Amino acid sequence: MAEQKFVVGNFYDEAVLFPAVKKVRKAGYKIHDVFTPFPIHGLDKAMGLRDTSLHTAGFIYGITGTTTAVTFITWALTTDWPLNFGGKPFFSLPAWIPITFELTVLFAAVGMVLTFCYLCQLAPFVKKDHFNPRSTDDTFVMAFECTEKTNEAEAIAFLQSLGAQDVKVEVRETRWWLGRYDKDTRPFGEQKELEAV
Repeated sequence: MAEQKFVVGNFYDEAVLFPAVKKVRKAGYKIHDVFTPFPIHGLDKAMGLRDTSLHTAGFIYGITGTTTAVTFITWALTTDWPLNFGGKPFFSLPAWIPITFELTVLFAAVGMVLTFCYLCQLAPFVKKDHFNPRSTDDTFVMAFECTEKTNEAEAIAFLQSLGAQDVKVEVRETRWWLGRYDKDTRPFGEQKELEAV
């Protein structure tokens, strides 16, 4: 698994964080993520995040549900087991609309939930790093990636000049892994960092 260095800074005020995000991007640093205890309006645009494509995925899942319903009902009632329902034709599309609608909604809903969980890396027993546990309480945490060209001392000084506190360089696993929060077994040297604190 790949490790990545991040410069991490804590902000204690939303009014300080918001302009800092814009200045960090303008300086050419790649923001990994900003962790906040509550949603901040406009932060996604300030970070340069594009709009989600989840609605497109929902449309594709819905069309898949519609196609599945119509195909299966057509096969079942016209080929496999044709029945005469009160003189209706075997291919009676208006009578199939309720089932088709329900399967369209089912595929779209389940598909979008699973896609959302995959994109956000949410699943039982999946662990992801918190750069600072207080980001779920009262602290705003910004982390941006270090490359080979990044001067870490300059990056730390730059973030401190923007109002960040407790700025430091941290090494983190870039992907999620399976594990449990009650048995904290992190990969690589992160466990040693925790024990040293």
